[in-house]
Amino acid sequence: MACKLKWSPLLSILLLAGMVGISHAGNIAVYWGQNGNEGTLADACNSDLYAYVMVSFLSTFGNGQTPALNLAGHCDPLSGNCNVFSSDITTCQSNGVKVLLSLGGGAGSYGLSSTEDAQSVATYLWDNFLGGSSSSRPLGYAVLDGIDFDIETGNSAHYDELATFLSQYSAQGRKVYLTAAPQCPYPDASLGPALQTGLFDNVWVQFYNNPPCQYASGDASNLQSAWNTWTSSVKVSGGFYLGMPASTAAAGSGYVSPGDLTSAVLPGVKGASNYGEIMVWDRYNDVQNSYSSQVKDSV
Repeated sequence: MACKLKWSPLLSILLLAGMVGISHAGNIAVYWGQNGNEGTLADACNSDLYAYVMVSFLSTFGNGQTPALNLAGHCDPLSGNCNVFSSDITTCQSNGVKVLLSLGGGAGSYGLSSTEDAQSVATYLWDNFLGGSSSSRPLGYAVLDGIDFDIETGNSAHYDELATFLSQYSAQGRKVYLTAAPQCPYPDASLGPALQTGLFDNVWVQFYNNPPCQYASGDASNLQSAWNTWTSSVKVSGGFYLGMPASTAAAGSGYVSPGDLTSAVLPGVKGASNYGEIMVWDRYNDVQNSYSSQVKDSV
């Protein structure tokens, strides 16, 4: 005869408390690294706000250049002291937060000149930030979860090949996540061909600094139209994320207040079967305005 286990009230409370401790409030993505006053990477991951954090940016790469990080006031890549973030990265990952290296940004010296150049950059990323090995790993021993494409300048040549080469490393045992942050006009001038590979897990579309396809003065129709185009035209294995500035200071235009986001924007975009949640730019402005904290229960 099977015995019946009896659960004490105290044990039930402890189990529930443990479940709360490991849960995450939302599936929000955020960019970190462009303001030395935003707190540490570990601070961001311990906030229980984010599922993805993009370390920003590897702003120099390709065309035969020596790749270089730009992490604003956080560290000096030339002195090699950015490896202090290894422990932060492992802290994030132990919290269930995926940490990716973001390539590009709004300013920098980057681009790909050939298939061979794309292969060289992919090899560099694998050996220095992912599962490979190198004596010069800029962020130290920690193995990042993947690579984010925030390509905003230059042409689109060979980024599709870079995505292909990076995706092939997943066969070595640990998945390499690929994400991208195109501008909301479709197709994106820099990432159009790369996104058509279907290799990307998540795409966080930037619905700011682009008036023709962003929210304005209570009108979400342009944003909704662009969102519908993106979510129906590009295949992703994960989801599409609505890219939002975390404050009015975070972007030249396109800020959507938490109230408007909840009442006027999200009801329309949530209908997409591949809706992921939201991306916020960036951690510094999110700290200042508490944007993610205000919307996390609605996204």
